[in-house]
Amino acid sequence: MRVTSVDVTVVEVPQIAPIAPYRSHVRTSSTTMSAIVHVVTDEGLEGWGEHNVNFLPDVSAARMQADARAWLVGRDPLNLQAFHRDCRLETRLKSGIELALWDLKGKALGVPVVELLGGKIRDAVDVAACMGIQTYERAGEIASFYVEQGFKSLKTKAGSDMREDLEMVRGVRDAVGDRLNLRIDPNRAYSLEEAIELSRQLEQYELEYLEQPIPAEPLANAARLREETSTPIALNESVVDPASVWEILEAGAAEFILPDTHIAGGIWPCVEIGHLGHAAGVPCIMHCGHDLGPKTAAMVHVAGACPAYTLGNDSTYFGLEDDVTLEPFIIQNGQIAVPDVAGLGCDVDPEKLGRYRVEC
Repeated sequence: MRVTSVDVTVVEVPQIAPIAPYRSHVRTSSTTMSAIVHVVTDEGLEGWGEHNVNFLPDVSAARMQADARAWLVGRDPLNLQAFHRDCRLETRLKSGIELALWDLKGKALGVPVVELLGGKIRDAVDVAACMGIQTYERAGEIASFYVEQGFKSLKTKAGSDMREDLEMVRGVRDAVGDRLNLRIDPNRAYSLEEAIELSRQLEQYELEYLEQPIPAEPLANAARLREETSTPIALNESVVDPASVWEILEAGAAEFILPDTHIAGGIWPCVEIGHLGHAAGVPCIMHCGHDLGPKTAAMVHVAGACPAYTLGNDSTYFGLEDDVTLEPFIIQNGQIAVPDVAGLGCDVDPEKLGRYRVEC
């Protein structure tokens, strides 16, 4: 079996309330932009993948497609280990292709991807509801809504102002108490000294964790932060591949690890990161980059197969106007069922692909 064609289509899907407008300390947005990858073989099998392209300058579907075709056409799509050994494409594009190859391989063998990753250990995976930076009042309203929807975990953006962060957290706790596991993400906004002060003031609110409040480097600062507070520290931007996780674990720099397929290079690196975390007794959480169906499917299969992914995985999927897939995922009581169909379980609807397509 050989690859005969690769197509890359950039799509932009509007978000709906209460996700939109989604404010971080960097920007505010109300859409999700992703690149959808379609791989076809000489035996007529096809696979679908996705990689995040939100907020990137000079996004070009034509350039990504040309690069993907130049490298992939004519190759064996089923040897994923050789793919990771040999592929030197840009990491995001590589990850989108890799998801499509897992989808294709599952279909070729007639099994869900979760079985290719070692087998299903969870019938459904927990997802954490997400929200942007909010006022005290609005944070409480949204948190109450998420509790009503059956979510058990909430992740918020943070980092514009320490007092604003604390008021937002207080708003959640005053509204719903401990009915939501609460985690906040300042996206590297603070210095080490500021993060120490913030984390100490957050101790009274018993967060699940404080995610990447400081720059990714040096890791010694994250290790120092952990020593200065009882608020658990999670790292995301510091997590770029399995080797980086080894360094984080060796430095004792995090109590939680958050990889993402478009940063790590696909499904398999996230599985490897899960193995490292499991061996070290450090829980892993799949990160979300405002994902559509194929990338959400990848998260579900990884978490469905890997023991380390025990907590609610980030998701804004419920905040989309629509998905580009034929059968969108259903979130029920804060969970997504692990697909039992061959591949990723996320075939794309051509009509929707055209409706949301961005010419670039």
